[in-house]
Amino acid sequence: MRIDIITVLPEMLESPLNYSIVKRAQEKGLAEIHVHNLRDFSDDKHRRVDDYAFSKGAGMVMAIQPIEKAIESLTSKREYDEIIFTTPDGKLFDQKEANTLSLKKNIIILCGHYKGVDQRVRDHFITKEISIGDYVLTGGELAAAVISDSVVRLIPGVLSDETSALTDSFQDNLLSPPVYTRPAEYKGMKVPDILLSGNDQLVDDWKHEQAVERTKNLRPDLYKKYNGE
Repeated sequence: MRIDIITVLPEMLESPLNYSIVKRAQEKGLAEIHVHNLRDFSDDKHRRVDDYAFSKGAGMVMAIQPIEKAIESLTSKREYDEIIFTTPDGKLFDQKEANTLSLKKNIIILCGHYKGVDQRVRDHFITKEISIGDYVLTGGELAAAVISDSVVRLIPGVLSDETSALTDSFQDNLLSPPVYTRPAEYKGMKVPDILLSGNDQLVDDWKHEQAVERTKNLRPDLYKKYNGE
């Protein structure tokens, strides 16, 4: 998988994309992540990538020219399955969307900034708009890092235990059950007896019951999805 990220703040992505699982995925050759500075595609002599909006309104808007040039530079070299724009008014990102994107070969992520982007970019170049939550960030770089991390870890071979990702929270509209490790008792605090029983079926049933109960109490919205409501 190849992910190309277009941003006005490439420095913000250096750390999130070069450590831990995402770094190992790139070292294994299972993922490529390339960060592009939008200013490199500006025709303005001062490398500006924003301008005032038509009509009244506070704040600046990302201009169409450098974005079109950046996207065309990339799409002239290869085909892309999705061109994503990170924006607060996009579709809320979830595990289902991460699963879908992990099956793609090439994607572009355009990081939103300022008061948004010239609407013509959204109308003519963007294939998917994504938000990571109902709040506003300074820019879309952190959102791009979140999307990249959640997608890359799902690529077969990235995790040493491939079943790990399939049992994460949200995969079946359920939160994960509680987990424990050794010792079985610590200062009077004990691991549930059932986890020490050695009966895999009983343990699996208990874990499922716990996941359902946790989801019902902590995320009633997910619980409704789990029940098909």
